[in-house]
Amino acid sequence: MNEDHDGKRRWGVDQRLEFIESRLFWDGALNRADITERFGVSAAQASADLGLYKELAPNNLNYDASQKRFVASGVFTPRLIAPNADRYLVQLRAISDGVISIADTNIGVVPNVDAMPVPHRRVDPNSLRRILFTIRRNRGIDVLYHSMNSKRPVPLWRAITPHAFAFDGLRWHVRAYCHLEDRFKDFILSRILELGSEVNPGRLGFEDVEWNEIFDVILMPNPKLADAQQRTIAQDYEMEAGKLHIPIRRALLYYFNKRLRLDVAELVDDPKEAPVIVGNRKEFLQCLAGDQI
Repeated sequence: MNEDHDGKRRWGVDQRLEFIESRLFWDGALNRADITERFGVSAAQASADLGLYKELAPNNLNYDASQKRFVASGVFTPRLIAPNADRYLVQLRAISDGVISIADTNIGVVPNVDAMPVPHRRVDPNSLRRILFTIRRNRGIDVLYHSMNSKRPVPLWRAITPHAFAFDGLRWHVRAYCHLEDRFKDFILSRILELGSEVNPGRLGFEDVEWNEIFDVILMPNPKLADAQQRTIAQDYEMEAGKLHIPIRRALLYYFNKRLRLDVAELVDDPKEAPVIVGNRKEFLQCLAGDQI
C-alpha cells in the first residue's frame, strides 16, 4: 500500500478508492483498466487499489471470472462516498452539453441522455478574467455595455464596480455598482462588449443591501391540486409539513419568481403548470418591490 511518512494513504490513493466505490455504486462493476485509464497508474497499482478496497469493504465486491471484472455484491453498502443523485445528474447534463467529457467524471456507462437545449450566451474568457481580477482588487472598470433599455438603444460606455456573480437559470450576470445610475444592478456578462481601463471604485459590495439581505421564501403545493397530488408535490420538493423554506438573496428574487412561474401561479387554468405557490406571498411581493419588511 502506498503511504506517506505519516503512515496515511496518499490523496491519490483515496481518490482511486472513491472512484472504485463510485463505479460499483453507479455502474455495478469495473475492471483494472478503468483505474489505469482514469488515473494513469500501472496495472499492478490498480490491482493493489482493488485489494485495498477489498480490505476496507470486504463484502462490497466480487470477482466475476466469466466477465473478467469486479462486480458489486448483493449486499453492497457505500463506505467511502455519500452517493449524490444531484451530482450524478449534473455530470450527465454536462456530458450531454459537451462541457466535460466522460473521462472527467467517475461515470463509466453513460445512459442515453439529452437535455433541452438552451441557446448559448457568449462570454469572452479574457473579459471574465479581467472582471475577476477587478473584483479581487476592489476596483472599478469601464465597460461598453448594451442594455435593452429603450432609452439607450446603442451600446454605452460606463464605469462599474463589480463584486459578485449570479446565475438566473439561463444567464450569468455580474453584480456591480453602476457609476452612471448610482445604484447596484445586474449586468449580463454576454452583453459586455468591451472592457476599458480600471477606475477608482464606487460603492463596494458590502453596501449592496439587495445582495446581502436574505429573504426566506416559503413554498407550498398549489391548493388547486387534488390532495394526493399535493402530497406528491410536497414529497417531490422535500417539503416538511407541506412547506419548503428557501433562503434567497433579495437581488435574485425577480429571477426566482420568473423561473418557477410563481408570478402566474394564480392565473393559469391548469394548476399542474404551477405546482407550487408562495406561502408568504404578501411579504414576498413587498420584498420584490424593494420594500423593507
